[in-house]
Amino acid sequence: MQAGPSGAVESKVLALVESILTQNGLAGGIQRDTTFGDAGLTSMEMVNLMLAVEAEFDLTLPQSDITPENFTSAATVAQLVLRRQHAQAA
Repeated sequence: MQAGPSGAVESKVLALVESILTQNGLAGGIQRDTTFGDAGLTSMEMVNLMLAVEAEFDLTLPQSDITPENFTSAATVAQLVLRRQHAQAA
């Protein structure tokens, strides 16, 4: 895991994914680069993850950011969150 802000964001994203997996009786233990498909997340769980990310980080993700590429793994979601936080701070 990376140090600094991106590492903290990735840790929170991983915790959100683990929570969703646990709620649905799926095995956890994913890593920052484990794809959500490999982890067993369904499309509905991906929507739940998107909503959880918005709530956790107090963000509203624009439709243009809600893409499969941004929601591939904890690492890609963390990058998205950091970009949105930077854009909001600007």
